[in-house]
Amino acid sequence: MKEVSADTGLPASTLRFWEKQFSDLSPRKDAHGNRYYSEQDIALLKRIQYIRDELKITRIEAIKAALENRVDDTDCRPRVYEILQRVRQTLVDIRAYL
Repeated sequence: MKEVSADTGLPASTLRFWEKQFSDLSPRKDAHGNRYYSEQDIALLKRIQYIRDELKITRIEAIKAALENRVDDTDCRPRVYEILQRVRQTLVDIRAYL
């Protein structure tokens, strides 16, 4: 758990809470109760963290809905391109003012 907490920046209490809230998040536990997260578990943690922090979706039910309605990364490319074009234009405008 320490490694995953350090890798994601999530406190152990958040990891334990999310385990209870998201059924797909199920790290293996040994006889001592130590958790061992798979690559799939870590990817899910990072996806939940992205939805919460970047998309500003904080309600657990809304995060679950966002996870269920996940679109392929290829579907996001046109939107990313559009955002980058706007950023570029903004920077060009700022440069013109200088």
